[in-house]
Amino acid sequence: MDNHTTVSTFLLWGFSSFPDLQDLLFVMVFFSHVTILAANVAVMVAVKLNHSLHIPMYFFLCGLFFSETCTAMVIIPRMLVDLLSDSKSISVFECATQMFFFFGLSGNNCFIMAAMSYDRYTAIHNPLHYSVLMTRKICFQLMMAAWLVGFLVSMCIVTIVFNLSFCDSNTIQHFFCDISPVVCLACDYTLSYEMAIFVLSAFVLVGSFILIMISYVFIGSIVMKMPSAEGRYKAFSTCSSHLTVVCTHYGFAGFVYLRPKSSDSFREDMLMAVTYTVLTPLLNPIVYSLRNKEMQIALRKIVDSASRFILQVVNKRTLNI
Repeated sequence: MDNHTTVSTFLLWGFSSFPDLQDLLFVMVFFSHVTILAANVAVMVAVKLNHSLHIPMYFFLCGLFFSETCTAMVIIPRMLVDLLSDSKSISVFECATQMFFFFGLSGNNCFIMAAMSYDRYTAIHNPLHYSVLMTRKICFQLMMAAWLVGFLVSMCIVTIVFNLSFCDSNTIQHFFCDISPVVCLACDYTLSYEMAIFVLSAFVLVGSFILIMISYVFIGSIVMKMPSAEGRYKAFSTCSSHLTVVCTHYGFAGFVYLRPKSSDSFREDMLMAVTYTVLTPLLNPIVYSLRNKEMQIALRKIVDSASRFILQVVNKRTLNI
């Protein structure tokens, strides 16, 4: 931390503007969080236990769901505490830590989705050599690269933000330590700092999106050359879930981080942030399970096994009584 920082704690104002809705928000966010954890863990367990799903696509899918679960854990528990607490203070160090992990994991999500699009391109372009081109080692290297780049960019952003001097109001107009609400409290936030943060954010969002679009341009050109309509449909259907998740993720993230900022935009950004921190991780498992028969079968086995286990426990306790 820079010695010029005079503020030692921040106040996460968040949903304090809606005091009458805080209990309702707590219930909604709490049940959404539990559902996110249950759905993502169920998908990861289903992939782990079903050997037919031990292929690169599901390896990356598990990586994405694990990263999104971690992202939710960085933001939502703190949000729930603040919804019930009168004291919404957070230290500068805690704020920096939250920002580091949130943007590191978010950047990781972007590059995992880019790796997933490359995986789909390889599967469609070279189906006969797919297992050779997408080995376990290559998949692991792509996953590690996504984590490394995401957290390196996050470290750069956090270093820039928390080397600023915070000497005005300490009230963050958000429910977590997002970039714009924090930097607007700084005394020396100049255009050069703004451009540096914008370039880093654009590198993650636009850079990974370009990689995804390049893969899909090649996929589209290959699919259009397929002679049968059935083949084209099958190829596109393997990409539909990923495209849905990409559109949702980049739509909300681009709206928040790549558009010009003003003091009036914080409330809009906060509402969008609720969507991509709560709703998007909730929708992704649903999107992939609804559009994938293999995943539906694997999840059904998990649910059946869990139901049998619960019934056995209940029956044993009943007999003991």
